[in-house]
Amino acid sequence: MKTSFVLRTILQTCVLAATVVASGASAQSAPAKPPAIEAFGKGVQIYTCKAVAANYAWTLKAPEATLSDVKGNVIGKHFAGPSWQANDGSTVVGEALNASPSPDTGAIPWLVIHAKSTTGSGVLSKVAYVVRTRTEGGVAPATGCDASHADAEVRVPYSAVYLFFPG
Repeated sequence: MKTSFVLRTILQTCVLAATVVASGASAQSAPAKPPAIEAFGKGVQIYTCKAVAANYAWTLKAPEATLSDVKGNVIGKHFAGPSWQANDGSTVVGEALNASPSPDTGAIPWLVIHAKSTTGSGVLSKVAYVVRTRTEGGVAPATGCDASHADAEVRVPYSAVYLFFPG
């Protein structure tokens, strides 16, 4: 299955990159493709109370997060689409291929996302896949959504690591 191949390839790339770094190998022995761009996302998952069949449920409206590099410098933002935009203006819009439950209770799932489109000529313009991992928080509330709260919004804090893989 294509999703399994993508997941296996991404995991192999992560393991290879970690091996190269751990071994102190020179750039000449590194893989030919550039490494993934790593960003730390911190913000909120926005949910809206909506009628679903005969009940009401919190439904994801959009994420709203800041993306930072490993030094804490803001490098972009994450918003509805799902979309990610770097400070250089390049943008990637994705579509989820696979979701895995987070190992942390109360955290949104880990995702493998395929890039549906990219714009610009900056760092995100060549992204083919985005992986969301190491999530904390962000899960919709279990209660509080009923007819009297229709169309209400809640903003649930979350954080995650995003890995952007070139095609």
